[in-house]
Amino acid sequence: MSIIIIGVGNADFAAMEFLDGDASVLRSNTGEEAVRDIVQFVPFRDFCNAPKETLAKSVLAELPQQVTQYFKQRNLPPINPAPE
Repeated sequence: MSIIIIGVGNADFAAMEFLDGDASVLRSNTGEEAVRDIVQFVPFRDFCNAPKETLAKSVLAELPQQVTQYFKQRNLPPINPAPE
C-alpha cells in the first residue's frame, strides 16, 4: 500500500510532513521503526502556479521506490513480461 496525501489550503501541514518520513525514520509508540516509507505528502499550494504535470510528477515521485522496496522485502523477483 502506498498513501498519497495532497494538502489543500494554507493550514499547517507539519503532521503530514512528519508522516511522509523523508526527514527521518518513523517510529511507533513503542519505538519500533517503520519497515518502509509508504506515505508521500505534497502541499498543493507549492504547485498552484505550476503546470499540472509538475504536481503529478511530485506526487508520484516515490511510488516506484515504494513498490521496489515491497517486493525486495518479500524476496519477490520481477516477472518478465510474456513476449508479444
